[in-house]
Amino acid sequence: MLSNLVSIFALCLICFLFWQQRRQAEVAKAAIAHKCKQLELQLVSVALGRHRLKDENGRWYWNTSYQFEFSSLGDDCYQGTLIMKGFRPLKFQLPPHRV
Repeated sequence: MLSNLVSIFALCLICFLFWQQRRQAEVAKAAIAHKCKQLELQLVSVALGRHRLKDENGRWYWNTSYQFEFSSLGDDCYQGTLIMKGFRPLKFQLPPHRV
């Protein structure tokens, strides 16, 4: 009986974490699309980079990096990175590109 309860709790926890990761991915994609529109760039694709539990200062927090490809003139392709802290975009890293 207790093992069933633990199994149900573990399944609920996994579903909750999956749901939160999907929600974060939607927020990240919207932030990347907004940044590309602001800089007049064409967004090509967005992909999940990796999850980390600590930030660069050693504090415990859910950090996720997203890789995205963009084009400035339509015939080139560059790769940028977005660091998300929870559900907030923390830092964009864009390489130098043609304007």
